[in-house]
Amino acid sequence: MDPKQIVGLTLQVSIMAIVFGFGLNTTLADMLYLVRRPGLLVRSLLAMWVIVPAIAVGLVRMFDLPPKVEVVLVALAISPVPPLLPKKQTKAGGQASFGVGLMAILCLLSIVAVPLLLDILGRVFDRSLAIAPAAIAGLVAKAVLAPLAAGMILRALLPRAAERIAKPVMVVATVLLLLAALVLIVAAAPAIRAVIDGPTVLAMVILTVAGLAVGHWLGRPDPEHSTVLALSAACRHPAIALAIAATNFPDERFGAIILLYVLVNALAVVPYLMWRKKRAATAAPAAA
Repeated sequence: MDPKQIVGLTLQVSIMAIVFGFGLNTTLADMLYLVRRPGLLVRSLLAMWVIVPAIAVGLVRMFDLPPKVEVVLVALAISPVPPLLPKKQTKAGGQASFGVGLMAILCLLSIVAVPLLLDILGRVFDRSLAIAPAAIAGLVAKAVLAPLAAGMILRALLPRAAERIAKPVMVVATVLLLLAALVLIVAAAPAIRAVIDGPTVLAMVILTVAGLAVGHWLGRPDPEHSTVLALSAACRHPAIALAIAATNFPDERFGAIILLYVLVNALAVVPYLMWRKKRAATAAPAAA
């Protein structure tokens, strides 16, 4: 196994372990949190799979972007949330049950929704775009649904053991993830620099900020809901976006553009995260 494969495997295992850690702290009530709030569920789906994709199409029409960047932006806009997002949402003062429940529901629905949306977008751009539901199912099952379910089952059967191992699992997995991500970004730095240009970065920033604004507004009036939905609409699953792009354009390479998006997105959400953390810290004493 070469170093590149080792890094890729470490990333996959660490992400699965973190989601498993989410499951160790998740109950069935958490999974039903959003189902019991149909209005919030509808608004969440509207933000994720109607408004943000429409914004992505508008950006592609508006900017003179390289074709590969256009493909990545559209693919990201119809992808579900990344599996690590609930941790970020909770730290920013978001409702934990909403964050985990939304991630699970979006990943499950994406098996049908992503191929359907891709077909619709293909008609918009007058080209054949498609991906097999089985391909999406394999990705979300391995990265999210299976480890999340495994953690929840262990919690239900052995609650004390789950409580004891939850923190160590999260700590070890997070350290491995950070190390692997750092190695990956350093190794890919020349390729990332090669795809950087003003319009590309600007379009990625606009898509992220627009997602934050749309999600925050549709998550009202509860500020904890707004935080979760804002970050969900702004942050998308890079592996699924890469699968969509690579399936439809197998002769092209999209990895560097996806990594550039991850970096731009992470920086663009920082002001919002700082604002929400400050608001949450201010609200806590008042509530007490």
